[in-house]
Amino acid sequence: MEAPAAPHNPAEPAQHGVGVQITVSSPEQMQELGRRLAKLLRPGDLVMLNGELGAGKTTLTRGLGEGLGVRGAVTSPTFVIARVHPSLGDGPPLVHVDAYRLGGGLDEMEDLDLDVSLSDSVIVVEWGEGKVEELTDDRLHVVIHRAVGDTTDEVRHVTVTGLGDRWAPVDLSVLAS
Repeated sequence: MEAPAAPHNPAEPAQHGVGVQITVSSPEQMQELGRRLAKLLRPGDLVMLNGELGAGKTTLTRGLGEGLGVRGAVTSPTFVIARVHPSLGDGPPLVHVDAYRLGGGLDEMEDLDLDVSLSDSVIVVEWGEGKVEELTDDRLHVVIHRAVGDTTDEVRHVTVTGLGDRWAPVDLSVLAS
């Protein structure tokens, strides 16, 4: 993986976000990025994953699950919308949501009770942009860019941005090591 972008300025307002850019060249590296990211997460964290189909959102979440030490294989929840993976230890459960088939806004996601789960879980929402931001001002945006079209290119450019007071003091550059 390549080095991160310039480190954030701690005096920068949290609402603008602090972040890092990482280049990942294999699914194994994407999963390892998830394991490293898990070390920064705590109960109450919302992680929004965005990227093209096949970009590696579920692979990253699989690494998160391993890093958090949760039960069950982390697979795409596309057809069940959400899966809860309880912790095997004393860590938080992982709630993995795929909002791809959901039309819009938090109203459509209310049946998932994400607001109830948020305080004691780590919630990861694939395709969550424009749908779950109202849950909390403090969230982590992960955008995965990949080459589109007929390509076997495994390279992904991952941008991780922390928004809100929760993420202002967190050094996201550790994700690129």
